[in-house]
Amino acid sequence: MSIEIKDLVKTYGEQRAIDAISFQVGKGEIVGFLGPNGAGKSTTMKILTGYLGQDSGDARVCGLSVSAQPLETKKKIGYLPEANPLYPDMYVREYLEFIADVHHAADKKARIEAVIGLVGLTPESNKKLGQLSKGYKQRVGLAAALLHDPEVLILDEPTSGLDPNQIIEIREVIRNLGKDKTVLFSSHILQEVEALCDRVVIINKGKLVADSTLSALRQAGSNGNATIRVAFREPLDAAKLEALKHVDRVGRLGENEWELQTAAPDEVKKQLLELALQNNWNILTLQSENQSLEAIFRSLTK
Repeated sequence: MSIEIKDLVKTYGEQRAIDAISFQVGKGEIVGFLGPNGAGKSTTMKILTGYLGQDSGDARVCGLSVSAQPLETKKKIGYLPEANPLYPDMYVREYLEFIADVHHAADKKARIEAVIGLVGLTPESNKKLGQLSKGYKQRVGLAAALLHDPEVLILDEPTSGLDPNQIIEIREVIRNLGKDKTVLFSSHILQEVEALCDRVVIINKGKLVADSTLSALRQAGSNGNATIRVAFREPLDAAKLEALKHVDRVGRLGENEWELQTAAPDEVKKQLLELALQNNWNILTLQSENQSLEAIFRSLTK
């Protein structure tokens, strides 16, 4: 496993910021780390990267103990903190050269140019850091995290301050990085998590409340039910829809638009198509959806 956390505890005074959480992340996984403000996400990431020490429990990166082998684990981690610390009077390449020297990066200049291109920094690469927008400062932070070609990336709110176009670009960078690296990232933008991750870890008030694939989480959150929305060109009697197998409830959304609750969405959609064909009806729209990640997140953390 690239990341292993077992019974991790961190206390500030009488408050348990992290309360005996455990989870693992394998190589090549992109995992969303979610929770409301103050849940303990940043604290967990700081412990994983060696910026904070835990009170008890174990944190490992690529099989190495973060507390017992701090230098070795730091070599394997690229970290972008939520508060991205930069030197405003340094130029972009000057700053990246400084970070490359810290990591003793081989073929420094070639590596710097590679990461500048990778994160889309080229148009602003001749400016001082203090002249950059928030979005480009985030790109500099991501470039610095990638300079030493780490095996594990830990990204705390990586798209914070980016406009929609920049978010899509950084999303593609993260997705490509996830092909051969382990990525653990936190975000308050749930659409971002849905676009990038197959799996999420959710904590609330320091406790682990979910560790699951998105599909399994949606299924559990909807108690196994899905919603089907169908619109016909022609008017029809609700009894026709209620008579379909596996339909638990039928509701009217509009004049000829209906909402069906079912535990077998694929079977019900098949029946709807057959019903339309038999009665010479025209289906305008037909779609099914499980409970949204936002609704599941709210139910787990409210």
